[in-house]
Amino acid sequence: MKVKESTVPAIEQIDETEKIDVYGARVHNLQNIDVSIPRNKLVVVTGLSGSGKSSLAFDTIYAEGQRRYIETFSAYARQFLGNMERPDVDKITGLSPVISIEQKTTGKNPRSTVGTITEIYDFLRLFYARAGEAFSYKTGEKMVKYTDEQILNLILEQFEGRKVYIAAPLVKGRKGHYKELFEQIRKKGFLHVRIDGEIQEVVHGMKVDRYKTHFIEMVVDRFAVSQKDTKRLKESIRLAMQHGKGIMMLIDKDTDEQRFYSRQLMCPSSGISYNEPAPHSFSFNSPQGACPKCKGLGTVDEVDFDKIVPDASLTIKKGGIAPLGKYKNSLIFWQIEAIGEKYGFTVNTAIKNIPEEAIDIILHGSSEPLTLKNTPLGSSSNYYLSFEGVIKYILEQQDNDTSMKARKWANQFIKNTQCTECGGQRLNKEALHFKIDQKNIAQLAEMDLGLLHEWFQGLEDRMTDKQKAIGYEVLKEIRNRLGFLINVGLEYLSLNRSAMTLSGGESQRIRLATQIGSQLVNVLYILDEPSIGLHQRDNHRLIDSLCQLRDTGNSVLVVEHDHDMMMAADYVVDMGPHAGRHGGEVVAHGTPMQLLQSNSLTADYLTGRKKIAVPKDRRDGNGKVLSIKGATGHNLQGVNVNFPLGKLICVTGVSGSGKSTLVNETLYPILNQHFYKAVKDPLPFKSVEGLEHIDKVVDVDQKPLGRTPRSNPATYTKIFDEIRKLFAELPESKIRAYKPGRFSFNVAGGRCETCKGGGVQVIEMNFLPDVMVECPDCGGRRYNRETCEVRYKGKSISDVLDMTINQSVEFFQHIPKLSKILKTLQDVGLGYITLGQPSTTLSGGESQRVKLAAELAKRDTGQTMYILDEPTTGLHFEDIRVLLDVLHRLVAKGNTVVVIEHNLDVIKVADHVIDIGPDGGRFGGQLLCSGTPEEVAKNKKSYTAKYLKEELKK
Repeated sequence: MKVKESTVPAIEQIDETEKIDVYGARVHNLQNIDVSIPRNKLVVVTGLSGSGKSSLAFDTIYAEGQRRYIETFSAYARQFLGNMERPDVDKITGLSPVISIEQKTTGKNPRSTVGTITEIYDFLRLFYARAGEAFSYKTGEKMVKYTDEQILNLILEQFEGRKVYIAAPLVKGRKGHYKELFEQIRKKGFLHVRIDGEIQEVVHGMKVDRYKTHFIEMVVDRFAVSQKDTKRLKESIRLAMQHGKGIMMLIDKDTDEQRFYSRQLMCPSSGISYNEPAPHSFSFNSPQGACPKCKGLGTVDEVDFDKIVPDASLTIKKGGIAPLGKYKNSLIFWQIEAIGEKYGFTVNTAIKNIPEEAIDIILHGSSEPLTLKNTPLGSSSNYYLSFEGVIKYILEQQDNDTSMKARKWANQFIKNTQCTECGGQRLNKEALHFKIDQKNIAQLAEMDLGLLHEWFQGLEDRMTDKQKAIGYEVLKEIRNRLGFLINVGLEYLSLNRSAMTLSGGESQRIRLATQIGSQLVNVLYILDEPSIGLHQRDNHRLIDSLCQLRDTGNSVLVVEHDHDMMMAADYVVDMGPHAGRHGGEVVAHGTPMQLLQSNSLTADYLTGRKKIAVPKDRRDGNGKVLSIKGATGHNLQGVNVNFPLGKLICVTGVSGSGKSTLVNETLYPILNQHFYKAVKDPLPFKSVEGLEHIDKVVDVDQKPLGRTPRSNPATYTKIFDEIRKLFAELPESKIRAYKPGRFSFNVAGGRCETCKGGGVQVIEMNFLPDVMVECPDCGGRRYNRETCEVRYKGKSISDVLDMTINQSVEFFQHIPKLSKILKTLQDVGLGYITLGQPSTTLSGGESQRVKLAAELAKRDTGQTMYILDEPTTGLHFEDIRVLLDVLHRLVAKGNTVVVIEHNLDVIKVADHVIDIGPDGGRFGGQLLCSGTPEEVAKNKKSYTAKYLKEELKK
């Protein structure tokens, strides 16, 4: 390795055949480094944020592995994919096939669930299709199906000596006159039919009432059942099955008792039949299995009456019907007045006093003609209700291809509710009535993975011999996959949990478990902080899973900052010494013990030479409290919790205990609705007190700053607007008549038209991720030659975007509007990123700190509540120290900061800790304890307390 001799301890020689060698890596900020990484080992790459960890692991090693994979395709296939650009590296040897498991969430498709991602649900569908027992959704009886021979024996056994009709069901509960059907029956030579339970002779021109619902069976034969007439009975069964499409009916002539027999699954009492089950019959993504009402989503959009009529004491004239607003001279209000004439109310009547029938017409419409009086249309005219009701108009605005503004307007009156037909289970009623051990497939998907794993243990003892034989291999696969998911700390999830609701860490651990289950060997796995979102209690299980992946014959390369992960690794590569242009070097490498002997910043924190100190005193806050009572969202069990204001509050607990439910889905939506009239409703709670003590809420999440590479720190923080104005004021710009728009890379005129101001061109890779290559015309500068000729202090607009935050602080130090925001970005530890760095290349932690800096730069009132979800994601020990300084600054001004966090360095410096638990899923959702870290550490039921107690002793 090319490393500084003084900083790196000696390391034993790595076998040439058992290592991955990287020579001359220069991607992003890498300083032309050489690195040797042992194969078939667990290797951790660590270092400060921006030191080059991801540049080495993902942008160099993984990118080269992906490029080589593409080269294995035929020339014909490659012409559709394009050529991937080689990473800026001299040579990489010893590289295995590479699989990347990143923090990105698995997808935003509402049809994607934990079950579909892990393929466990696919195995369940196969299991139910082959081994499930069908039950009638009408009577609850077990469905039956017979061969013709079995039907023959059953009739001979049960109806010996009795006079019966053998019939073929043709019409089941449908309207129509069926004249043509009766004529066809007559021409085939059949003499009798059974219509709505009554036997009738078929005559020419016969028909029934077309507006009534009918049941029609064709009588194939009638006789007394006898062993002597076996041949006749057999032929009658064949004919009835042929005309009844696999179903026949037997009616006892004397008692009118009826029995159904079918070659398909059928209810013996009601006669309803199911199609032969197949795996797609249990898929909510297939028309054969999905609930017809919600189309397999489990939820439907419905108009919320409480939002249409928020205050029933108001009159229509004063805006009682919210979508219509206050009274104005328009057709809708004239029509409402006409309805009032008929039902005895006026627009000045309180809505609560208007007859229900009239309200129903206003909301749902009517085709009844109305007389409009004293309108510009005439003194007395008949008009139909052309608007067809307020609700229909709202739904049209939401569903049709209307403007975004119209859809946003409609969405404020819509609520997403559970589908009433399937009860949120996504499947149609037939699929929900196939059971194994009295459970349907949706009930299994609702169980948390821990409970589901228990249910599958010993299932064979509750199954028939046939089910055992069918399910042997399938059950083995399901149990293995469930075991892998539980081993990475995800036992609190359920198979029907939507992929949209998973955190980055959960998504990553699901993919990790899936890869362990695939049993591949000789693969290089690269993971990006798999420990995010994981409590210390579960860390060892994750490490065991990574070791299992290694022990099956794979190389595991992990970008990580976690202390336990580093100490459990076989080998550690420490990047630094600083971030950005001052990083990109290997400052230490070797076994964990060798790393501890080095003098790198990471080693300083691991050995305790440097540490984040526990404050001597905790803040008292401002004495005011925000209280939530009776929170019952998801797994919360009626939680009553106090948030003391003017403090740094840390909400902790094991994964899945209910932290995000309490803070992100209950507290934040409550505040967001209160201050900004937000559309999203909080999860259920009884009451909230103390809202008057804060004046705004800011959610500083880790979502990307924008969806495209065009978004960057300069555009997000509005610095770029000021920079463009500055360039437009330069003498050269005035001579050329350039306005601020000339310096925008999103507007035609000043930008490079080849890449449309993106600086890169996107090559679509079809089934692989898109690849960005530098624009051949502008060389990545984004602008055309004329725009770049305008310079400020010798720098063009493109040069400014390429500056790091640290450089720009000095460059713009005499421009107060710019220097204030830039200095704030520097203070939160982002001095190494460039102003124009695409937001898609920023980590979640970096995006969060850009947002934090943008908020810090604003004028605050000292009564703001800031909410952060795991802000330490992607941060080194030193970065956490810088972040905590920023949070303490916010609190020092009187604000309240609420942080969801597992990191003990954050928990121990908090003023107030709220611990949710004791476990995840159904075993969590309780408030275990709250108070100062010292008070929480005394709790005997809390897992957090156990680790916090040890941390406070250090």
